[in-house]
Amino acid sequence: MFAQQIINGLALGAVYALLALGYTMVYGILQLINFAHGEVYMLGAYLGIIVLGGLTAPGMHLGIAAALTISLIVSMLFCGAYGAMIERVAYRPLRRAAKLSPLISAVGMSIILQNFVMLAQGKEYRYLPPLLAAEGFELFGARVSPVEIIILGTSLVLMTGLHLFISRTRLGKAMRATSQDMTMAGLVGINSNQVISITFMIGSALAAVAGVLVTLYYGVAHFFMGYTAGLKAFTAAVLGGIGSIPGAMLGGIVLGLIENFGASYLSSVYKDAFAFLVLIVTLIIRPSGLLGQRAMDKV
Repeated sequence: MFAQQIINGLALGAVYALLALGYTMVYGILQLINFAHGEVYMLGAYLGIIVLGGLTAPGMHLGIAAALTISLIVSMLFCGAYGAMIERVAYRPLRRAAKLSPLISAVGMSIILQNFVMLAQGKEYRYLPPLLAAEGFELFGARVSPVEIIILGTSLVLMTGLHLFISRTRLGKAMRATSQDMTMAGLVGINSNQVISITFMIGSALAAVAGVLVTLYYGVAHFFMGYTAGLKAFTAAVLGGIGSIPGAMLGGIVLGLIENFGASYLSSVYKDAFAFLVLIVTLIIRPSGLLGQRAMDKV
């Protein structure tokens, strides 16, 4: 039982980690919480149902691996473009405005996308039939399903790839430079607008992957699902240290484990409350997060 809860918590935490990366990347550069990020995740979930459902329909001679790969690519491209559009329309014109203005704009974009999907897809839940067998293999007394293997494997590959991209590539160095000092980065030839747009695209693409994986795991999507998931991913980012990419990964995993153990051993009714309890405790005890650093005042 204990080992099974660890496996389930790791799968849930991997999804939170992918979603939290988008929050922490944007905050690291713009000092902005993109509250429309959860709706991008929701959009990825709907795309997962639409594309996966279409590619695996009767008469389509396409394996699940190919269908899932195509679904992930389509969702990443679509949501990445949407993320860039959000930055261009809702945030860039307000970059020099008061700090509260982009926050209000983010909430507005969240509501707009929620209602857009509700009008386009309806208020009802959208379901995806099970595509993979429930049987998997046994590990330390726990049953690991094929879906959990896909979630953990995909998340590990993407998080490792993002870490290498940020630390090893020229664009990753430009992102780190822009995060440290946008003005000085511009003086040495870095196009900060392009870097910020790419940051939104990468974060949104990761959110899309999280949405597709959740669709594959639970088989259901709803236009309001991004709100709660977004708040939990934001909690994971704060828990790990907002602005820290390794912190977002760690925070997502830790939050997934806490939520799963709390639901299993305490009460499933209050499953969502555990995440926000963690947020409150973290802000009281260690506001900078597990891997975050205390901000130094500039004098």
